[in-house]
Amino acid sequence: MLLLRYLRKLVDRHFKQMNWHAIVMMVLFYILLAWLLLSAANEDALTGSEFLYWLLVTASTVGYGDLSPTTPEGKFIVAFFVIPFGLSLFALTAGKVAAFSAYQWRKGIMGLKDLNLRDHILVIGWDEQRTPDMLRLLLLEAAQNKGRKICLCVTDLTENPMPGEIEFIRAKAFNDDRDMDRACINEASTIIIDTAQDDFTLTAGLYAYGLNRKAHIIAFFRDDSLARLLKEHCPSIECTPSVSTELMVKAAMDPGSSCLHRELLSAAEGMTQYSIQYPDGLPEICVRDLYVPLKENYGATLIAVDLDSDGRPEVNPSLDQRVKAGCTIYYIADNRIKTFDWAALASR
Repeated sequence: MLLLRYLRKLVDRHFKQMNWHAIVMMVLFYILLAWLLLSAANEDALTGSEFLYWLLVTASTVGYGDLSPTTPEGKFIVAFFVIPFGLSLFALTAGKVAAFSAYQWRKGIMGLKDLNLRDHILVIGWDEQRTPDMLRLLLLEAAQNKGRKICLCVTDLTENPMPGEIEFIRAKAFNDDRDMDRACINEASTIIIDTAQDDFTLTAGLYAYGLNRKAHIIAFFRDDSLARLLKEHCPSIECTPSVSTELMVKAAMDPGSSCLHRELLSAAEGMTQYSIQYPDGLPEICVRDLYVPLKENYGATLIAVDLDSDGRPEVNPSLDQRVKAGCTIYYIADNRIKTFDWAALASR
């Protein structure tokens, strides 16, 4: 009775659900039983070293014909056991593999998979009007800069809006440890936070800063007071306000300003603003000795320098301003300049 109860529980647990344990057990039982039956039928050629090869070819009905049963009993076993049961198991296994593969693909599309990312750009939040354009521009920038991966983490989308181009995580909340860990927030080199509400952005900014202070974190705010509050607690976060009003006023006073700013911001249109850090180990150099060589040798125009590395660049610096190691240099060019001959510039 105990054995029967155990067998019934085993069947209920594995075979009714047809999980991988049940399939493996059925395949092993099928192989063992086929070998025993063919051995009993004196099919020595089939039960030797090529047994598994012959069984797979026969059970899948491919049937190359290089090996076949020779005894009447062996032919009977192959016709009424090996082929029908093997074909059923083969179809069941193939279907299970296909279903598993489709499920894993679907999990990726729905943002339910664990990712394995490093030095990626993590975008937190979704805005129907703004985020798709931002992702497309990020892909253009990433293609010019070591092909960095981009991961979108949202709470209000059910599927990846750009499958095959970006990674996707659907989270319960932007401070949920399990979901944000799936987005590899600890390994991100850049984190962009742009949620539907400023209080969500504030929460996500505090959470991201607590987990990954090495990352460059940018947070978009509509309310400047919340941006200042986040900056007080997380001084290294770059808080970006909405500048649409300022652009309209500027365009009204200086026609064409909005087009100029769009071109400077978009990697898809003409000259674009980039930045690079003045490397360690080089002597100080004045802006004058950088400005002309950049234009002559690289077709780039120096527009600002962050001398204090505080995230507040000095626009249009004086030509006598000294640039030292660690300073960030901002320039405009057709493409990002990946290799500067700093030694030649510093020796001028």
